[in-house]
Amino acid sequence: MREAERRELLRYAREVLAAKLAGRPLPSPPRGGAFDEPRGAFVTLKRGGELRGCIGRVVADRPLGEVIRDMAVEAAFRDPRFPPLAPGELDEVEIEISVLSPFEKVKSEEEIEVGRDGLMLVLGYRSGLLLPQVPVEWNWDREEFLRHLCAKAGLPPGAHRHPEAELYRFTAEVFSESDFS
Repeated sequence: MREAERRELLRYAREVLAAKLAGRPLPSPPRGGAFDEPRGAFVTLKRGGELRGCIGRVVADRPLGEVIRDMAVEAAFRDPRFPPLAPGELDEVEIEISVLSPFEKVKSEEEIEVGRDGLMLVLGYRSGLLLPQVPVEWNWDREEFLRHLCAKAGLPPGAHRHPEAELYRFTAEVFSESDFS
């Protein structure tokens, strides 16, 4: 994705949040290029370097611009771990976007590369996903990454080795407002 498209997506996500907080209609997403490609993506909000909200869509069935609009709103107002974003917080929040690659089934744990791969685990009705930047931020090795992934899915450590478990990896193009300030 071009730098100009990254900047535009970040600008758009902030514009969406400002409109939502002001009770105005949400602006239409940008059109053309990467904005129209069906992609999965996450929008992460951080305040003072701490997580303030993060929600994403893994299914690549809608244009990226629409996904960013909807996930920005979800991260700010519907992440169950946090209260809804208040108007006074918007200027203190940094927006980060992670645009996902297609998912690929993991055949062997050895192919997982910390810092490159994000992971998704599905076992029965439980699932968990961790973006590629998470283990780097926490300085986890592969084994810790997998242990935390199991916990995120509400499963015991080692559940990713269960015969019915499905483990997927993906990459993400990650960029934030601090990249351009």
